[in-house]
Amino acid sequence: MKSIITNTIKITLAAVLAILCAQALKLDFAVSAGIVAILSVQPTKKETLRTALARLLAFAVALVISITLFNFLGFTVPVFFLYLLLFILVCQWRKWISAMAMDSVLISHFLSFGKTGLPEIKNEVLLFLLGVGFGILVNLLLHKKTDYIEELKNKTDEQIKLTLHRMALRIQNPDLADYDGSCFTSLNKSLFTAKKQAEENYNNQFSKKDTFDSRYLEMREKQTKILYEMYKAARNLQATPSTAGLLSDFLEKVSNEYHKDNDVKKLLEELALIHDKMKSLPLPQARSEFEDRANLFILMERLKEFLQIKHDFMISQNNKSSIQ
Repeated sequence: MKSIITNTIKITLAAVLAILCAQALKLDFAVSAGIVAILSVQPTKKETLRTALARLLAFAVALVISITLFNFLGFTVPVFFLYLLLFILVCQWRKWISAMAMDSVLISHFLSFGKTGLPEIKNEVLLFLLGVGFGILVNLLLHKKTDYIEELKNKTDEQIKLTLHRMALRIQNPDLADYDGSCFTSLNKSLFTAKKQAEENYNNQFSKKDTFDSRYLEMREKQTKILYEMYKAARNLQATPSTAGLLSDFLEKVSNEYHKDNDVKKLLEELALIHDKMKSLPLPQARSEFEDRANLFILMERLKEFLQIKHDFMISQNNKSSIQ
């Protein structure tokens, strides 16, 4: 909500400043500069600049078409209709869709002027430049939302920690209430929101593009897919095998040490020891315990993948940092 209010104020301010500057320059139709400013603001700096360039080219084409038609056929509404037909055709062809309405509003002023002399053309060009200029200025002030993306990443990490904690409880208690996988719905939603914000932050950078947040969330997304496989193995447990305590305690430890800066190297080493210890235990005699032990081994193998994904990410990040 805070970002919505902030952006509303900035966009409104851009429109007001564009109008005031147009009035100070004694331009006709000064309010149009504010409308152009509003229409020029896009979600990101990258989109704003790309759109501004397209609209500049489209505006140049609109001027050529309108000046030619009005001077040869007269300053009438039917001629303006003909201008619209030709200009929209060009915009469709060049994919300048966003420029059609904005540029045509400016061109319509020539009907009121009744001429397309240098002063009239200068008036429309300045309205366009003021509007687009203040639109770009607004986006230059829309900084990367560092605090918000960190909040989203932390929220995602906390949900994964809770899932690991609940999994540790489920291994020890097959009757654990509400162990139905519903947590993955909110987890995937958090990942989606965080990835969307990371992409917006990326597009709001002009230089030295920082991809850490996107790569971090991609890593967490891979872990979440493995985590779901772990959940299915835990859910299939019918009882509490004799080896359940080892893995349950380790899952609780992973949950407690789950942090973005942990390279999980020690956790992988400890998991390998647990794996060897479980392999050395005598095979169960009952079929039900054999199946439960098998599910625990599946869970343990997926847990190894889960940790390895984070370990590989940290190695990659360290290598990237050393190169920079």
